[in-house]
Amino acid sequence: MHNQINPSSLLAVLMLVFSFQLSAQSGRIPIPAKNGMVVSSHYLGSQAGKDILAKGGNAVDAAVATAFALAVTLPSAGNLGGGGFLVYHGADGNQTTFNFREKAPKAATQTMFLDKNGEIKDNSNHSGTLSVGVPGTVAGLWAAHQKMGKLPWKDLVQPAIDLAEKGIPSSWAMQGFQKRMMKEKAAIYDGTKKAFLKNGQLYEPGETWKQPDLAATLKRIQKDGRDGFYKGKTAKLIAKYMKKHNGLITKDDLADYQPTEQQPIHGKYRGYDVYGMPPPSSGGVAIVEMLNILEGFNLQKMGHNSATYLHILTEAMRTAFADRAEHIGDPLFNPEMPIEELISKEYADKIRPTIDWFKATESDSAKFNRVRFMEESEETTHFSIVDKDGNAVSLTYTLEYSYGSRITVEGAGFLLNNEMGDFNPIPGRTTRRGLVGTKPNLVAPEKRMLSSMSPTIVAKDGKPVLIIGSPGGRTIINTTLQVILNVIDHGMTVGEAIEAPRIHHQWLPDRTSFEKLGFSPDTKKLYQMMGHEIYHRGTQGRAMGIYLDQKEGIIYGAADSRSFDGRAVGY
Repeated sequence: MHNQINPSSLLAVLMLVFSFQLSAQSGRIPIPAKNGMVVSSHYLGSQAGKDILAKGGNAVDAAVATAFALAVTLPSAGNLGGGGFLVYHGADGNQTTFNFREKAPKAATQTMFLDKNGEIKDNSNHSGTLSVGVPGTVAGLWAAHQKMGKLPWKDLVQPAIDLAEKGIPSSWAMQGFQKRMMKEKAAIYDGTKKAFLKNGQLYEPGETWKQPDLAATLKRIQKDGRDGFYKGKTAKLIAKYMKKHNGLITKDDLADYQPTEQQPIHGKYRGYDVYGMPPPSSGGVAIVEMLNILEGFNLQKMGHNSATYLHILTEAMRTAFADRAEHIGDPLFNPEMPIEELISKEYADKIRPTIDWFKATESDSAKFNRVRFMEESEETTHFSIVDKDGNAVSLTYTLEYSYGSRITVEGAGFLLNNEMGDFNPIPGRTTRRGLVGTKPNLVAPEKRMLSSMSPTIVAKDGKPVLIIGSPGGRTIINTTLQVILNVIDHGMTVGEAIEAPRIHHQWLPDRTSFEKLGFSPDTKKLYQMMGHEIYHRGTQGRAMGIYLDQKEGIIYGAADSRSFDGRAVGY
């Protein structure tokens, strides 16, 4: 079947391509390098990581430096006060992951966000001090460096200190947040106004913005490693702030926080090995489950982003997200999750015949799609790294909402997350509008909340070939999936694979989002005729990817042009 594109749609697509090529250094043409590559959502973060590689650091060293630099340059998502996941694949074939997802405080309860009528009170799961989980980023970076780092820790934190002390250009992307802070009257945001405003006024784009309190916190981390954050002055500042504003996090919560090293989720797809993050991330399980289902279809023959192709993708997405809601949570609290079944080829073989080639399945909030067998924020950030030896790191971390809880610890200079909103807030209530109340992800003391972050590494013959991930809340999973398919099934370069328009379906609510530009009206009409509901969004995700041409020995990096300041930097 050939889709007809009318002239106006063709013009829109051409304009999209042209704008993408202008708006990012990488665009559809990936950046080549021979010795190493860092791709992140801020050019200064990428530069910090690349400089560490050029000094002889390995991929883990560069990841630490990049992460700390982004805590200075990308405050909407880069962080000290959040958490995330790191996937590692060595050139020697060894793989591991580090889980530094935030935890619920010890005083947390299953109904902590509810009023006497069982409804969420004052948006407390997303706003205010109750929304803050115990941060994991610093502990996770420390753990990875302690096991696999090469250069001294102090050298990796120094670039971030320099950026915070000397200042960086304030960006257009920060203007909206600064204006919002100018209007805030609540005392809970006094620390944020001090850190992000110039005596209560806006920093103009390009004006130098210095962060002395953050620099002082980074110096404590530089000197004392993990303990520079979870003990001593920084921990006291956090605990004091929480007590003052009726939060739950204590010095004991901070001192007792530990990341975990876990074996990655592993799947195979058309001769490639796929390594992803295990729970409490749902990304690795969902991506491998969908790839297993899709492996039984000739996606290349269907044609990239044809109506049939998008329909089959949607049905795989629907299944994986229903399974995610029913089964996945913190493994320490859910020891009997059927992970091996969900990522098995046998499970995919049972699902695939139930997909009707011409008709959409209905998502059922009561039955979890057994006949076939709250919204996450999109402000996360991802970066991908490869060093001169071919070792690879895929790392995604977040504050949850853009700028997290918007709460800056007074005197410490960094924003806190609002990740408690990723727990299921109302036990037992799952609705067609997307609220999920299933048991695996209910609040519990010291439990890690479910995540969609999906740092992924694809390997061939024991060597990394594609390092990929994205921000985007629940869309992360489907963005990462589509980039993988674009490379493996459709033969795209990493730049083309990242720039291609994307869709998203997450089981509930039962509708599919399409990026506003890039799909023909004919395709969307055929897709709707199959029974799918469509709505449009501006953009989906900001993928950061690297492709290693193992035969030629060339590393290609691509920063998604959907990212304002993203850049691939190699040497």
